[in-house]
Amino acid sequence: MGKKAVHFGSGNIGRGFVACFLHESGYEVIFADVVDKLVDSLNATTSYNVIERGVEGTVTKKITNYRAINSKYNEAELVDEIATADVVTCSVGPNILKFIAPVIAKGIDKRSNDLKPLAVIACENMIGATDTLAGHIKDPKHTPEHRLDDHHERAAYANSAIDRIVPAQDPNAGLDVTLEKFYEWVVEETPFKPSENTASNVEQPTIEGIKWVDNLLPFIERKLFTVNTSHATAAYFGYNRQKQTVDDAMRDKDIRSQVIAAIDETGKLIVEKHGIPEEEQDAYKKKIVDRISNPHLADAVERVGRAPLRKLGRKERFIGPAAELAERGYEVSALLAAAEMAFRFQNVDGDDESKELAKIMSENSADDVVAKITGLQKSEKLYPKVLEIVQKVQADSQD
Repeated sequence: MGKKAVHFGSGNIGRGFVACFLHESGYEVIFADVVDKLVDSLNATTSYNVIERGVEGTVTKKITNYRAINSKYNEAELVDEIATADVVTCSVGPNILKFIAPVIAKGIDKRSNDLKPLAVIACENMIGATDTLAGHIKDPKHTPEHRLDDHHERAAYANSAIDRIVPAQDPNAGLDVTLEKFYEWVVEETPFKPSENTASNVEQPTIEGIKWVDNLLPFIERKLFTVNTSHATAAYFGYNRQKQTVDDAMRDKDIRSQVIAAIDETGKLIVEKHGIPEEEQDAYKKKIVDRISNPHLADAVERVGRAPLRKLGRKERFIGPAAELAERGYEVSALLAAAEMAFRFQNVDGDDESKELAKIMSENSADDVVAKITGLQKSEKLYPKVLEIVQKVQADSQD
């Protein structure tokens, strides 16, 4: 029997990034989704294309050997597939992990202990996404406590960091996905090494494109605090100044300088905290600025800026690094300026979080807003600076 992977989320990242690497590594890919149209389209076709665009040209890859299961209607079938799969991956968004956990838990619980443990890897823009998913799976509501003692014999969980720009797609593209050629997929290897905390037959999955590391945190934070910080900074400033796309925003000298200033600040944290050489981080920053400026990957500022509540979170791209830098005595004015633009991203068509942000900002005191949205404590050095920003944005909305 060949290798089999179940992937939750058949959107652009799922089809274009994760499934592409699984396919090229010899896996049959089973997509799990709740979007009827996507599931039906996948099952009605035998292939789709992944188009990689880089400065050196375009490469098209043909993806085959896949099928899809609608998890709304066919849970039992999906449970059986998970129980016999080699790998489970997901790209559904951090807020959806709790909704896919119950069916994964059922699949793991049904899995034979004679099989090697299922490799579970969440591919989300979130620190510790797989740990979060594992927490939901192991919740007593989904996995009985008496089944946890040997749970490690049926599943192994590894956190990962993914980095690839997948812009909004042409509405007539069908299942085809266009994305940038550059990518990085880093996964921690420790969960797949036999130890007292893992099964004796645990095995690292063979997936081309993955970089296996002992310590994932430097890669996660370098990516989140450089790629995501710069991308979101460009989007929020761009939206505020009525730019249409991120690359259009990056052609504005003022916005470009704001983006560079923000990742100059985060770069100090990455260099000092993780020991990454300064020249290496400088080269990485330059590459990121070039990537988000690429006109061949034009992406609407509203799409990149969506979900501002999550992006203003305590461990996220603005508040996370700014809080650590402030505690270390560094200047964080550029990150605060970007956060201010995020707080101003309100009532944007098609984005529920921006509407919720407007509601929270209008119905709560500045102190409550900072607590609810950022999770900062009053004892933290960054707190009064963020409080001042919130007060300013609230005052401007009343003018």
